[in-house]
Amino acid sequence: MSSEGDVSIEMSVVETTVSAEIISSMSIEEALVAVLRQSRIHNGLARGLRECVKALDRGTAHLCILAESCDEAGYVKLITALCAEHSIDLIKVPDGKKLGEWVGLCKYDDNGVAQKIVSCSSAVIRQFGEESEAMHVLVQHLKGRN
Repeated sequence: MSSEGDVSIEMSVVETTVSAEIISSMSIEEALVAVLRQSRIHNGLARGLRECVKALDRGTAHLCILAESCDEAGYVKLITALCAEHSIDLIKVPDGKKLGEWVGLCKYDDNGVAQKIVSCSSAVIRQFGEESEAMHVLVQHLKGRN
């Protein structure tokens, strides 16, 4: 019985070493894409101005992503102000087309290549879904910024 306990302790040490290597090798962009995908699977993602404003105003948002390519000054000002008012972290990404692809506003062809990508200016994560290395990388990045 004591040998079984020793084996599980050794296995947990090995698992933490592997996850630490994965965390150090994952970029912030890769982590963000993985977290957005996981959030979408668990129905915890709000996309577009109306859904994002609702989530931010209600205080159900954990993280907000805003595209820098958005040319509507009022849109950017509203999202930024709501994030500041409710103390919600804001991440800016350079392109709305990329954000649209990451949040699932596209169709995929037979080879898995994204087609007909719709631009998205903002997205909000209301629920992260399952815990993952990507989520930990993103949370550590956000803690480091503050």
